[in-house]
Amino acid sequence: MNDLYNNAIGHWVIVIVAMTLLLFVVLTATAYTVWFERVALGRIQRRPGPNRVGPFGLLQLAADGIKLAFKESFVPDKTDKLLYVVAPGIAVVAAFLAWAVIPIGLWYNVQYWVADVNVGILVIFAVSALNVYAIVIGGYASNNKYSLLGGLRSAAQLISYEMSLGLSLVPTFMIVGSLRLRDIVEYTVHWGPYSGPLPLVILTPLGFIIYLISAVAETNRAPFDLPEAEQELIGGFLTEYSGLKFVMYYLAEYLNMITVSALAALLFFGGWYLWVVPPVFAFLLKVVLFLFLYIWVRGTFPRLRYDMLMRLGWKVLLPLSIANVIVTGIVLVAVQG
Repeated sequence: MNDLYNNAIGHWVIVIVAMTLLLFVVLTATAYTVWFERVALGRIQRRPGPNRVGPFGLLQLAADGIKLAFKESFVPDKTDKLLYVVAPGIAVVAAFLAWAVIPIGLWYNVQYWVADVNVGILVIFAVSALNVYAIVIGGYASNNKYSLLGGLRSAAQLISYEMSLGLSLVPTFMIVGSLRLRDIVEYTVHWGPYSGPLPLVILTPLGFIIYLISAVAETNRAPFDLPEAEQELIGGFLTEYSGLKFVMYYLAEYLNMITVSALAALLFFGGWYLWVVPPVFAFLLKVVLFLFLYIWVRGTFPRLRYDMLMRLGWKVLLPLSIANVIVTGIVLVAVQG
């Protein structure tokens, strides 16, 4: 296997197969994340949720997909036709690209990744930031004032919370001494006298809280879904979209949810290590728990006002994340010195 990987042709064969497998798994996971959210919200709101198509409603997503594939997709007059079509594609491509550097533990001492780069987290930040371009371009190309306002809101929201999100992870990088996601996961197993997986959230609890709040805001999820606030902007940047182009935006949103949940598991909770639980199931369990937290928050908290959103980002989370970096640096110098 190593000889095949080191061979130029064999290397690309393995990469293409890995990318195809990843595409299938992530797309399937995204579809059933929607089903999981609808069922969980139904239980939270004391209603059944989808339960008609297939056992436990598991085929509801297939039915919805077929319906949307044949649904009429209208394009309003006076739109920028090229940008109107390209914008949803940017959102989906950016969401998928992040998974090129996310490692997954398949079994003991067997990890899976498409590209194991030493600055993996920076690659994820770079490609995930492209999502705001998709939203702003979509709002602009729609030739609708409400859509444009939704896009501008998204840009302001991204800038406000991207800084807090990045700074919340700096203490983790300072402790581990690496930006490679696999190194961070392996560090959780070997730090301290205990030989089992001790999550880094024990060392950086404030960083995890800031990351969690900022990540929900970055993915435009309730209670931070101001770019598509229907009581103010009809549907925000999505107002003029329908059919498959509409689905592509939602596909990107749920893909980003899974990405954020996977990163939380890798950076703070030991990745695929969970004592005697097989690695792939341990990783899946952690991701599902974070997805449920997303859904729980959506079903519990009301949407924030926009001034509250900005105030939380700039006056609360950003100062806390800077203070967290400073305190972590002082502690590391004191311990190592």
